[in-house]
Amino acid sequence: MADPLDALEGSLKEYRDYLRLLVQAQIGPSLRGKLDASDLVQQTLLKAYERRDQFRGQTEAELASWLRRILARNLADAVRQFHSGTRNARLERSLEAALDGSSSRLQAWLAADHSSPIQAAQRNEHLVRLAAAVTALPEEQRRAVELHHLQALPLAEVSRRMRRSKRSVAGLLFRAFRGIRAALGNPSSES
Repeated sequence: MADPLDALEGSLKEYRDYLRLLVQAQIGPSLRGKLDASDLVQQTLLKAYERRDQFRGQTEAELASWLRRILARNLADAVRQFHSGTRNARLERSLEAALDGSSSRLQAWLAADHSSPIQAAQRNEHLVRLAAAVTALPEEQRRAVELHHLQALPLAEVSRRMRRSKRSVAGLLFRAFRGIRAALGNPSSES
């Protein structure tokens, strides 16, 4: 990425699915009907655009990290509206860490067994595409991926939360992987 600021100004929408996926992985069942992930992402992108002159990074990874920090503050503000209404810096740090963790798991999932510098650069370029592919999945498949891979929940817990059998959740994950590989132009690769 030659100039992250140019990319920020010209193509923030490329990060929309990535940020939405991270938000959806963090919104618990009690807030799912109250918070709209798309609204939070839109607010994040708007704030990023308004504050684009404050971005000091040089890479796509730094840009993604900056966007996650803005998203964490917006998510903390939204959660606060449904609770005590007072600012909680610990909540913001906790949400930022959770978003970073989900992003790291997403990157690790994309990385698979690749470890060369060229492959690492390609992973960074494909992260946004991966997020778009996951976001495009049918809702049940996307939710299974969010819970199992982004929140790192064991299959038994995913099964419990989705009120499905382990076998059913495994099937959702299998179909999700197949759909993601096809969307990324890699229909025959195995993970």
